[in-house]
Amino acid sequence: EERKKGNIKYFGGKPEFMWRGLLDGVDLAFMVHTGGSGEHTLSCNSGTNGLVAKTVTFEGVAAHAGGAPHKGVNALYAATIALSAINNLRETFQDKDHIRVHPIITSGGSSVNSIPDIVTLESYVRGADMNAVALVNKKVNRAIAGAAAAMGAKATITDFPGYWPRFYTDDYIDVFADACAQMGFTFEKADVWEGGCSDMGDVSAVMPALHPNAPGADGNFHGIDFTVADPENACVNSAKIQLGAIKLLMENGCEKAKSIVANYPAMFKTFQEYFDFVDNLDMDKQTVTYTEDGKVTLSYKK
Repeated sequence: EERKKGNIKYFGGKPEFMWRGLLDGVDLAFMVHTGGSGEHTLSCNSGTNGLVAKTVTFEGVAAHAGGAPHKGVNALYAATIALSAINNLRETFQDKDHIRVHPIITSGGSSVNSIPDIVTLESYVRGADMNAVALVNKKVNRAIAGAAAAMGAKATITDFPGYWPRFYTDDYIDVFADACAQMGFTFEKADVWEGGCSDMGDVSAVMPALHPNAPGADGNFHGIDFTVADPENACVNSAKIQLGAIKLLMENGCEKAKSIVANYPAMFKTFQEYFDFVDNLDMDKQTVTYTEDGKVTLSYKK
């Protein structure tokens, strides 16, 4: 709703900061996330996925489910066909792209006595490369539109960019590893690509960015039982390491920071180039049209 009013442009905090110019003049960035328990004071993985988010509204025709179901168009069946079609696409996903698609039905009808005429679905399409995500997203949209057409229903797809994949470079990771070593702390570089997402990835599309984790929490990430169990490591030691990393980046006339920036293989040279790409992922359209002569047209691309 706030986006429709023009109060915000992006749903991610950091993309919105970028859009508003709050990161203008920034050369590199980092943040530390409080994670779960672990043996090391700080750890960093290889990176994380990016995503496109989508909502889908299937429109059918309501009818009495017992007395006249033949007069209806079942939007729920269109949605379940779409789920099956999306699932059958999985063998076309390449392992290197770390694709994750996990749709859910958020509303499946309002009365058991009525053929469902409005059904809504939500999903993410995640992946390690946004070009691959965009390609898979088109496949998913085609499956949704085709499923709706199979039932004689309609499907409105609303796509909007989520987060960009997080990408790290070894020279930046080494700064935090060195800061830990100088203070007697331990650092782990885990050769693991995570399937989740973060808006720090959007920053990394334009400039060097790092997102290490500081153990010290218990419970499930984003769960009601998530809590800080070790404040010393989660907060105090984390702050010390961050200050130590800043010192290493800035000493000798910011020599290390300048080197990291100069050698960083950014996907985009400017924020505007980034905005141009992600804005092209934005879509809101009816994907199926019917004509009286029986012609059905699918339009699932922007």
